[in-house]
Amino acid sequence: MKTGLFSFILFVSLLSLRGPERKIRILMAGDSTMSVKETTAYPETGWGMPFQYFWDSTVEVINLAKNGRSTRTFISEGRWEKLMEQVRKGDYVFIEFGHNDESKEKPDRYTTVDEYRANLSRFVDEVRSRNAIPVLLTPVSRRKFESEGQVTQTHPLYSTVVRELAAAKKVTFIDLDELTRKLYERFGPEWSRQLFLHLRPGEHPNYPSGREDNTHFNELGARLVAQEVLTAIQGSDLELKDHIIKSKRP
Repeated sequence: MKTGLFSFILFVSLLSLRGPERKIRILMAGDSTMSVKETTAYPETGWGMPFQYFWDSTVEVINLAKNGRSTRTFISEGRWEKLMEQVRKGDYVFIEFGHNDESKEKPDRYTTVDEYRANLSRFVDEVRSRNAIPVLLTPVSRRKFESEGQVTQTHPLYSTVVRELAAAKKVTFIDLDELTRKLYERFGPEWSRQLFLHLRPGEHPNYPSGREDNTHFNELGARLVAQEVLTAIQGSDLELKDHIIKSKRP
C-alpha cells in the first residue's frame, strides 16, 4: 500500500517538473499590411492582428512584421536576424512582402525582382535549416477596380516570383494576392471601401483631415483577410490546421 502511494506521489512530482506544454509557434515576417499597429494609427489594422485570435490555446503567434519594410530592409535592419534567433524546431514562419519591395519611388526600401527572389530564397533556406516550416504568401492586393468591376493585378511581377519560388522549393504557398482580389470583387467597387482606411474629414480623431487609402485595412478588412489565410491553411497539408478554432454555432 505504501509502495503504491509512494509511486503515485513520485509520478505527480515528475509531472510538475515537466513544466507547461511547449506551444506551437507562428512567427510572422512582413510589412504594414500584416503588422501590429500603434493606437495612433487606428482604425488601420494589419491582418496579423486578428489572425492571432483564431487559434486554440496550444498556438502562439509572434507578429514581427513592420510598417514600411521590404525584404531588403527587413534584412539590413537586423529584423530577420532577430526573428531567426527565436525560431525553434517545428515553428512556422509566415512570410509576406512585396508592397515596399516594388516601390521604385522609395529607393530606401526598393528591391529589384532578382533581389526579392534571392531574399525570399534565403528566408526559406534559413527557416528550414532550423527544422522549422516556411510558408510563403503573395502580397495582398491593393484595391484598384477596372471598369468591368474586376480588380486589377497590382503586384504582377512580385507575386509571380513568390509563386515560382514556392513551386521550385516545394514550400507551402498561399496566394493572398489572388484571394484578396476575389474578396474585393465580392464586395464590389463601392462596398469594398468598407474594408480599407477610408475616412471622411472629422470622422476619426487620428485622421482629422480624412483618409483614402486603398492599401491598408481597417478592422473589418483585416479580419476578413485573416479569414482568407485561415481558409487556405485549412485546405493545405499543414498540421497547423488542426488547431484553428472551430465555430460552436449550429
